[in-house]
Amino acid sequence: MEENYERKFFSTFEKYDTFVTTQKCFLQLDSIPELSLEEKTEYDALFTKLTLTLDEYQEQSYLLDPHLEELVKPVVEYLKLHVKNYASDFKPQAGVWHVSMLLYSYMKCRGYKTINLLVVVAYMRAPDSPVRQTKLWALRYIVLLWLSLICMIPFDLSQFDEGEGGQTASSIETIGKQYLANAGLEREGAALLLSRLYMRQDSLSRFIQFLEWSTVSLNGSVDLFTCIGMLHVLCEMAKSAPSTLVQSSVSDLLIICTTLGTKDIVINNTIVRKLQTKLSARIALRLLPGKQGARVKGRHLSSGQTTTEGTVEDEEADIPEEVETVLEQLFGALQDKDTLVRWSAAKGVARVAERLPMDFADQVLETVLGHFKIHLVAAAAMYDVPAIAEATWHGACLTCAEMVRRGLVAPSRLAELIDWLSKALYFDVRKGAHSVGSNVRDSGAYVLWAMARAHQPSDLAQYADELARHLVTVSLYDREVHIRRAASAAFQEFVGRTNLFPHGIDVLRKTDFYAVGIRRNAFLIAAPEVAEHTEYRTYLINHLLDVSLRHWDFNVRRLGSQSLRLICSQNISSMAVEPIGRCVVLLRSPESSDLHGGLLGLTEIAIGFQEKEAPDIVENRKQDIFRYLTLIPESVLLGPRNEIITAAACEFLANTITLEDIMLGDRCAVPNWRKIMEFGLKHRSELFGSTLTQELKRGSLVSQQSLGRTLGVIDFNSFPTCLHPSIQTLLGCVNRTSGAFRSNVEARRNCFAAMPQILGNISARISPLLGPEAVVRMFDALLEGLTDYTIDERGDVGSWVRIACIRGLTSFITILIGQADNMPNFVQYLPSERYHEALRGILKQGVERLDNVRQESGENLRKLLSISPPASVGSGEWMVHDSAFFNSLFPADDESRWNDAAWLFPKAVRILEVESYRKSVLLGIIASVASLTDSTHRPVTASLVAYVSSLPLHRNESSKYDLLSIFDDLFDHMKKNATANSVVLPVLQVFNVLLEGEAFELLQEEHEGIMRLQKLLDMVSNVVNLLSFQPVFRSSVEALPKFLEHQYPVVRVETSERLYLVLQSSPTIDGDTDEVEEVLLQIEWSSADMQTITEAAQKVIRLLKEI
Repeated sequence: MEENYERKFFSTFEKYDTFVTTQKCFLQLDSIPELSLEEKTEYDALFTKLTLTLDEYQEQSYLLDPHLEELVKPVVEYLKLHVKNYASDFKPQAGVWHVSMLLYSYMKCRGYKTINLLVVVAYMRAPDSPVRQTKLWALRYIVLLWLSLICMIPFDLSQFDEGEGGQTASSIETIGKQYLANAGLEREGAALLLSRLYMRQDSLSRFIQFLEWSTVSLNGSVDLFTCIGMLHVLCEMAKSAPSTLVQSSVSDLLIICTTLGTKDIVINNTIVRKLQTKLSARIALRLLPGKQGARVKGRHLSSGQTTTEGTVEDEEADIPEEVETVLEQLFGALQDKDTLVRWSAAKGVARVAERLPMDFADQVLETVLGHFKIHLVAAAAMYDVPAIAEATWHGACLTCAEMVRRGLVAPSRLAELIDWLSKALYFDVRKGAHSVGSNVRDSGAYVLWAMARAHQPSDLAQYADELARHLVTVSLYDREVHIRRAASAAFQEFVGRTNLFPHGIDVLRKTDFYAVGIRRNAFLIAAPEVAEHTEYRTYLINHLLDVSLRHWDFNVRRLGSQSLRLICSQNISSMAVEPIGRCVVLLRSPESSDLHGGLLGLTEIAIGFQEKEAPDIVENRKQDIFRYLTLIPESVLLGPRNEIITAAACEFLANTITLEDIMLGDRCAVPNWRKIMEFGLKHRSELFGSTLTQELKRGSLVSQQSLGRTLGVIDFNSFPTCLHPSIQTLLGCVNRTSGAFRSNVEARRNCFAAMPQILGNISARISPLLGPEAVVRMFDALLEGLTDYTIDERGDVGSWVRIACIRGLTSFITILIGQADNMPNFVQYLPSERYHEALRGILKQGVERLDNVRQESGENLRKLLSISPPASVGSGEWMVHDSAFFNSLFPADDESRWNDAAWLFPKAVRILEVESYRKSVLLGIIASVASLTDSTHRPVTASLVAYVSSLPLHRNESSKYDLLSIFDDLFDHMKKNATANSVVLPVLQVFNVLLEGEAFELLQEEHEGIMRLQKLLDMVSNVVNLLSFQPVFRSSVEALPKFLEHQYPVVRVETSERLYLVLQSSPTIDGDTDEVEEVLLQIEWSSADMQTITEAAQKVIRLLKEI
């Protein structure tokens, strides 16, 4: 629901009427003392609806303003009534919690200053008041906020005293201190209440007492929550109290800040340190002169010059020592371990510097820049920086950003600042299994974003090219998405405000918020597009070689190598020379990440040569790269803890080794390459097997075709860890929609052929090596392969795949049933429904149009018929249904001639009598009827017409199929695929064949006492619907008289109504049908006047024939 709110924007409070009605019902139910269960359910539902509606308008809460008083007033009146009742000792309403939560929702949506309450102090102080109930925190928070608003009225509180003077103020103060130690919003409400109270002219002395109480509390056994509440009050006072009051209390406030640092129990808390930092900064602000006018944080468009207004008039004015003390504390807080504290300190330093003379402000900036030097970083030593430097650099960057935003950085300081920022953008320090520095890089981008907004283009022009390259590089190649987007935003700000960056608009389009949101997209799509501009290309390549290929994250190194290939592919012959040399340097490094990155870089460059260069050049290039593997010691390549390096070496070999190197064997440039490959295959990690197969997948068409053959002959008994990756690769490759070989039929065929080979190789150890899920997935892939009807210029090349799948399914069934006794969970490996699905697929292929496919199906069916069912499970489930019938049709001693249509189809049509395989066989016959090959078309049509003509109208004991059923099966198949011409047209051809052969003659004959009315009506529906198909339009018209003139009125009426609807709605019936429709509407088809009915029917038929 929240996602919908984020995407929806309103122009008015559209739900006002509904909301008012709901709130009215809610308050009415709340006034009932005892609610029934049904009323309680409705009450809760109304409350939920109200709060969700307010949440919906959270981001556009101003839309409630025209109606706010009207909405809030009933809720306030209810609470006022509740207070009066309580004051009169009446029992309060039970629903006060829900009402207070509703009022809290109003305040959360619109702010507490918009809401006013009138409740009494006694209500809060009463010992048995409802506010003391734990769950009524919202009510306590509301009353505390109300009291804070009461403290703002311009009347002396003493006039409300009923007894001794100051009673009201003391009561309010007591209430505030009572809740100051609470956690959550109650503490914030209490702090706001006390600060508003102490700011009053008639309560200033109470603040001095509060300071004394705070000091005593800190020196004693201080409570953490009380300390946080106390600091909240002091921060509010330092912000909004009269200057004279704050300045007179500076020493006490600073003592409190200093004392906090000595209390480990509280200073270790992040919130305490944050509030301490905020208090210190606000003390300094109140000691300095206020801004006479806001400093202009931009440029005057008329002059184009940066100006400041209202700066301190006396540049030589003395700065109080306390300000210097505070600045020292803030500089220390910039290095705090928590971001909240650093962020508060950064804003404090910038705000103080904004009130200082420009010379002093520049000294502050110099001190901040000095934080970068605490852990001096040179580009080459970036990985040697201690992790603690992260906090220092982050605090410094945040402070620089705040000072830049306020116009406190002079143009003369930009060179030094940009130099440090160029390092901060790449701050990434390895720490254990991860790294630190992402917030430094993020804040560095923030500084540059602020710089584009605050400085003149003339000030930034000399740094524009350098900044553009840095920001583009970070927006494309940083590991973290929020940093890529931050850099992209800074780049956008520069392009929009300065127009200094080369090809700014075009590059921004390629590196916008969404383009860099996905790391893979940024590396592999956006980066190569940006590299088309020569101003950025070299810098991007250098970053990939110096940073990405050496990165601590495995995935960044891989994506970096792929990005390097894509960029160099723009001109691989010239652009790859330098990267190859620098990748070779990485191979000499002792760092495993450098070795891995170097291997990946060389591998991807070799792939780039293979994709872009001519075959003869590719061989030479690959041989040159291949020899560099000797630079890595064998002990490193085959080390027990160097899995990723060994896998990268296998990937390197798969892409760089040539046929000449393979033939040379040990005499080639890398004599130990076989040893490396064998080590990878034997390794327990699945990474190696998947690496080899993935590289074969990405190779040339020939290497792709060799993948299946290679995997099919591997002895997985010796290399069991490679088994599952290999199967996963095969399954991915045979996917026709998204697989690697979707356009390579031969490769798919070989992968299908490899599946039964793999199962056969491990047949004695199927259960230990392969789970039932993997076997079933391969079986399903083979079943899916039977639907491959790919056609290209060579014809039906999908038949190669179908033949491989027929053989594969037969092999799977043979192997699994043969090993059933050794497999305790045989049923999971070969479910009976999968077994019969395979039989259906093979039978369907056995009656289709291609002779060689039919012959293969027949031979494999014969093998399946000869297999004995497993003895360990229910044998009947793994037998061909009606196997005796099949054996009689195709005897074992009879020569199988399934490729001879004249021999096959008179037998094949009889398979339609086996109900479990009927629909599959019927689909195959339909495909054969549609065949253009006369040697197939004639035998199948003659056999089908003869068989259908022999069927009775209804099924009986001597017949397992009937005329009505075959008619329904054909029509149902056509209806389910009404939009597919490849299905509809063959079915229509079958109808034509059967109609022309008078196979449906029985449908036009009346069989009283035999034909059921429902069957007759179904026939009417089928015949009339066939009018929509032009090839059988006239044949269907010929069949209509028997139904329009039928003896049963209900049949005549049904026929006329359906015929009218089809003529009205079918877009495929050409010609004018108005006259036919008029006849159908005028005649009373249920009439007993058969002569009129007959004449009308004949007229309808005549008119339809004329269309």
